[in-house]
This record gives sequence, C-alpha cells and structure tokens, in this order.
Amino acid sequence: MEILKNPFRGQTDALAGLADIPYPSEDAATAVQLTDKRPHAAVTPLMTQDSLADSCEVGTVWIKDERNRMGLGSFKALGAAYVIAHDAAKGDVSDVTYVTASAGNHGMSVAAGAADYGAKAVVYIAETVPEAFAERLRSKGAEVVREGAVYEDSMAAAGKAAEDNGWKLLSDSSWPGYTERPHRLMEGYLVLMQEVIDEMPRAPNHIFLQAGVGGLAGAAAALARKAWGDEPIITVVEPEAAPCLKESIAAGEMVTTSGPVSSMGRLDCKEASLIALKGLARDADFFATIGEAEGFAGDELAAGVGLKSTPSGAAGLAALMSSAAHREALGLDEHSSVLLILSEGPE
Repeated sequence: MEILKNPFRGQTDALAGLADIPYPSEDAATAVQLTDKRPHAAVTPLMTQDSLADSCEVGTVWIKDERNRMGLGSFKALGAAYVIAHDAAKGDVSDVTYVTASAGNHGMSVAAGAADYGAKAVVYIAETVPEAFAERLRSKGAEVVREGAVYEDSMAAAGKAAEDNGWKLLSDSSWPGYTERPHRLMEGYLVLMQEVIDEMPRAPNHIFLQAGVGGLAGAAAALARKAWGDEPIITVVEPEAAPCLKESIAAGEMVTTSGPVSSMGRLDCKEASLIALKGLARDADFFATIGEAEGFAGDELAAGVGLKSTPSGAAGLAALMSSAAHREALGLDEHSSVLLILSEGPE
C-alpha cells in the first residue's frame, strides 16, 4: 500500500479547473425523506467486528453493511434510483428512457429505479462485464447493450445514445457541463452515512472509503465533516491500477490515469468524477492505493468472519489491514475506532 497526504485538506477551490464544479451535497434530510418512500427502503446494519479489530491491531472496527441495500446488492441502490425517484416526484416518467454505462451495481440501480416508476432503462456494458450481470439487469427490465473493451468505451456509447435518441443520460460520474444528475445521485448516498451518524455513539477516529470515480467517498466524507468536523482521519482507497483521485491530488488538477484491468472491478475507474474530486480535495486526509493481492486479502478476511463481499466491496478493510508500514503517518494505534463500508455483496 502507498499513501499520499492531501496537501489541500480543509481548503476550498484548491484544485485547478474546478471553479464551476459544485461540491457534494450535504442535504441528508432530503435524501432520507425521499428514500424512505421508495420500495424496499430499510436501514442497513451497522456492527462492530472484534475479530477484525484484533486482526488489524486497532481498538474497534465498525462495519456499515451495504450488501443487501433494497435487495440490489450494494450501496448503489441509493444513487441512480434516487435520481429517478426525484424526477418522478416532479411528474410522470413513464415516457422517459434513462441510459447509462455500468461496470456493475450502478446499472442495477438505474434498472430498478426505472422499473419502480414505470420508466425505461438502457444499460451499456463493456465486453469484460460478466454475462451473469447482464442477465441480472435484464431481470429488472433493462435493455442491455455491449459496447467496447473497457468501461470508458461503454460510457462514450451511452452518451452518444442519449444524444441520438433524446434519452436522459444518468451517469454516476460528472464532468464539465454534466453535473446536475450526478450531484443528485451522490446526494442519495448520504442516506447510508446519515444512518451511521445516527447510530454511532461517537465519531470514529478513522474512516476508510473505497473509491472508483469517487461518488460514495465524496458524499460520505462531506457528511462526515458536517457531522463530526475534523475529528475523523479520512483515507480514500483506490486500486494501484486506477488511482485517478490520488494522481489528480498529486498533480493539483484533474488527470486521467491508465493501467491494467483491476480485479477490483467496481473501483477500476481511470477518470474521477469532478464533483467527488473537488469534495475529497477539501475533505480527505489521505489517499491510498492497494495492490491486487491486498484487495484479495481484504476480501478473504471479510469472508472469514461471515461478511462475504468482493475485493471492491472490502477495499477499505484491505487498506486497513495493509497499513502496518503507515500506522504512525495515518495516526492508527491499538485504541483507534475505525469505520468501514462493506459496499457490495459477493458476485
């Protein structure tokens, strides 16, 4: 594991080129109110795990378990479907087609949200996405289109399809000129963090947040700072193969990374969401990268205590267990209280 201390922590508008990009929403009340009205809405478990604390040589490990959020298998159930619910609250969406690209759970949220409110969903996936996932999307009523070798290819195809057909693009990333929907989508993720804040007796000393484009990490960090101030040390975790947030922080501006395909598929994103990047530049203390073996080890450790996930879903735990060489720099010790998010169920 490698770490980078964030030189922009606590600063606003510190990164070049992001002046017109909004910060992540902190309006958890609106997100909770609308989410509570959605089908299958329920609070997910928050638990302590003594054996993980012992394995990682810390005082307490708190796990927010998102593996069965609304029956969709991940925290992503709170995102795209929340945007569609928000649209439906303003008027009928039965004649609307939402189109997106997905490497995993985001597509399920689009498909489920569209089905819940009578809209249509078209999901573009890359050639590398397993057919079992394509079948899961179809089971929710989505049309599935394979396009390109990697996620970025399918994203480009989804954007073109939106323009060509007058469909609504619903991406979980953001870029110049496309911020309104991803900003709303990230607002949905506040629900899980508000649940944590409501249940924890006190602020944790540390929060490890895995990141692909950064939507979950950006939303969770923003609300953690609002609720708990500077107290938690927040570390963002990415694969070595896709360190788009870490490298952008190092450069002081948005950069696109390149690298091999990572086994942490939901985190294998070479370009960050600008909303998330802007928020995390202000809110995160450290950016960490983990290797493929470390990702698998974290997943195995979670499975060993009955919390089966994936290398993506357990990446925060993987970083915690791999942090031995950086404990002093991160401020970790045998008394630390650590919050982790188990972000998805097993494939």
